[in-house]
Amino acid sequence: MAATGEEAAKMDCILRVSLAHPTVLSLGGSSEPRGEPGETASEGQEVVTAAPKKPINNSDGGVETAEEAVEPAEPDINELCTDMFDKMAVFLQGELTGTCEDYHLLENMNKLTSLKYMEMKDISINISRNLQDLNHKYASLQPYLDQINQIEEQVSSLEQAAYKLDTYSKKLEAKFKKLEKR
Repeated sequence: MAATGEEAAKMDCILRVSLAHPTVLSLGGSSEPRGEPGETASEGQEVVTAAPKKPINNSDGGVETAEEAVEPAEPDINELCTDMFDKMAVFLQGELTGTCEDYHLLENMNKLTSLKYMEMKDISINISRNLQDLNHKYASLQPYLDQINQIEEQVSSLEQAAYKLDTYSKKLEAKFKKLEKR
């Protein structure tokens, strides 16, 4: 598979550095004096040498020629697999830990929500009970309210009768004054 993007840029940079400096490149990233291909470094890593430089011919007008990169020797596959599995285990452990924390957070949120709904349920039950009490009290007061309405109607009719009596008395007074003047 061909490297693209950032990986290709890193590989390009490594190639330029290896061609510019004729030192041995170690897989661990340390540069040591030039050794033979296949030699083992002091830390158990293989040493790879850079390809020899071809002389640059300036007759092309300053164009450089491409040089072939030497592939590094394959490190021990068992070590790489062990390292990969260790790193994968750490990665998966982190993912699972994050997921567990998310579930714990969700569980706590559900518990809090459940408590809030229970409080709201208690409040609504109290409101319902108070509303029923008010309805019963209103029903017990209804006969008295009916009596008040009847008394109000009677007062209204008495007031009308008082107005009529007042107008009649004013007419009588006016007639009496008329008769007195004669």
